[in-house]
Amino acid sequence: MLWRRHQVNKIINAAVYETHGNPADVLRVESRPWPTPADGEAVVKMRAAPINPADLNQIEGKYPVRAELPATPGFEGAGVVVEVGSGVSNLPTGALVILPHNVGTWRDAVSVKADELVVVPAGIEPVQAAMLKINPMTAWRLLHDYADLARGDWLIQNAANSAAGRSVIQIARELGYKTVNIVRRAELIDELQAEGGDVVLVDGENLRHDVKDATSGAPIRLGLNAVGGESALRLANCLAPGSTLVTFGAMSLQPLKIPNGLLIFKDLRFRGIWINKWYDNATRQERMDAFRPLFEMAKRGLLKTKVEKAYPLGEAKAAVGHAARSQRSGKIIFEFE
Repeated sequence: MLWRRHQVNKIINAAVYETHGNPADVLRVESRPWPTPADGEAVVKMRAAPINPADLNQIEGKYPVRAELPATPGFEGAGVVVEVGSGVSNLPTGALVILPHNVGTWRDAVSVKADELVVVPAGIEPVQAAMLKINPMTAWRLLHDYADLARGDWLIQNAANSAAGRSVIQIARELGYKTVNIVRRAELIDELQAEGGDVVLVDGENLRHDVKDATSGAPIRLGLNAVGGESALRLANCLAPGSTLVTFGAMSLQPLKIPNGLLIFKDLRFRGIWINKWYDNATRQERMDAFRPLFEMAKRGLLKTKVEKAYPLGEAKAAVGHAARSQRSGKIIFEFE
């Protein structure tokens, strides 16, 4: 109660947008009262929150789910539990937790339903915990839900230098799968090979032949598409008959155009994943079963997301402008004191 009385007159800062548009234009930071937990809720003081493409898309009004305006963005983040409401008995204060994707994490503190929080084990930095829920979890699902791969099997992905692509490389390496990683810039080859990518190639019209040469013609039964358009078609042409191409992004903003022959003669399967929907439909046990190996990899330093720059929330406009740049070496994040 002393802690609560100390916070009565305290305020927080929160990023807010009242209309859709260019994030750097419509986003502002405003003051709000310190949150009070309702029954079954916990107050989480934020430690870190990344800026993901989906966050920018939502502010622009281009995301499938639109928040009621005015809204605070942020699908992902981690913080520390500082207070719990009545009825919460199994969530200790001081615990580092990952927040659900529907609360808006770009704020100093937020009150959240306690049973929607995921407690992070000791040994994982808050910045890394804040980025486990979307890209590493997407990578985990991509590698487990769409093809029955065994150690030594090959998969192929485009946008391999993205946060999700790097997670695929790191997790696949731990699972014993071999990866063909497609990028647009030759200077990324050495970097991704150092992270564990078995083959790294620059995208182009000769991709199918380049992949065949690099893998000695080994069958590739899983393709992961985050680009769309011609890049996705080139990926599909590299797959063995009966394989699956999973789409989880559309960086090119171009649709998939699949020739009939890939369906008739190669019998390819085309699937898609939206990790927010998986998370909503999963039971608490299923979510924890998926987080557990990610936590173990993160503690061992085998799963790590690169950060290019951290901003305080007060510099939200500069941060979202930086995150919108096409060529970066890592994520742009908010760090909170």
